[in-house]
Amino acid sequence: MTEGRSCPLQYRYRPEQLTAEPQACDADVLYVIGGLYGNPFALDEIEAMAEREQRGGLRAKLLFNGDFNWFNADDALFREINDRVLSHDAITGNVEYELARPGDGAGCGCAYPDFVEDVVVERSNRIMERLQRVAENHPDLQQRLADLPRYRCLIFGGLKVVILHGDPESLAGWGLAHEVLAQAGDDQLAEWFWQTDADVIVSTHTCLPVIRNLVVGDRARLFLNNGAAGMGNLLGDSRGLVARLALASPASEGLAPEYPLPLHGALVPVDFPLVDWLVRFDHLWPPDSDAALSYRHRILNGTLLSVEQLMGVNGIGEKLA
Repeated sequence: MTEGRSCPLQYRYRPEQLTAEPQACDADVLYVIGGLYGNPFALDEIEAMAEREQRGGLRAKLLFNGDFNWFNADDALFREINDRVLSHDAITGNVEYELARPGDGAGCGCAYPDFVEDVVVERSNRIMERLQRVAENHPDLQQRLADLPRYRCLIFGGLKVVILHGDPESLAGWGLAHEVLAQAGDDQLAEWFWQTDADVIVSTHTCLPVIRNLVVGDRARLFLNNGAAGMGNLLGDSRGLVARLALASPASEGLAPEYPLPLHGALVPVDFPLVDWLVRFDHLWPPDSDAALSYRHRILNGTLLSVEQLMGVNGIGEKLA
């Protein structure tokens, strides 16, 4: 099987490209939202989080780093999700890339590694095929998705912040996955920090959250992977997670590393109404559908990853109240 596992050449880029054209970020708080997966209730809460920051006197910016589509497989919800997300800043994920360019032979574009079972890959390819049929009814949105960049570099608080979907070599790369880093350690991550000269890297795509802080070239570096904004990420926890970066205001709730950077970084929960989302999800994806078989248990129960496992990999970090 190649569809869903192969990584197309057009997904690839070089690490040194990522910081070639940095842009200033004129905000006090930056939310990076990966893996919304078409959940409108999570989007409601994320926008409300930004509004609460603004009521507190902070300028808040939302940047979606891909896979904001997935479960929104009807015309009305497809248009709602894309119109709302694209009113903010965004880069493409593999899902958006394949929705804009159906028929390129990449299947879902997930580039799943060997530790993901074939049956999961096959379901994802079929989910993509269904969603592509919906997207074809919205050529204007397909064009807007096609125009999205693959990555972004921001100057935020005087630091270089790289926003990716996958890893520093591919739009759908798994080099920053929890499973890969837990097994192989941080050597490749450190090399990517060295090659990009980034202070902070934020990614998503690989389903489980990751927090890493390390020193490369005598500089503190921070890596955050939010897992998914639109469904549960941790053991017994159905809330989504997003990455929050802030200049002067640490997060009041979430998972935060300890590191000596002039920037507060954390993974913060997205506490959307689960029952409302399940009703909508079950209508779109009834029992025995591909999305229900692959994702419903996670939507309801979270994953097998505990907070202690997430925060304890490098022995540094804290859980915020």
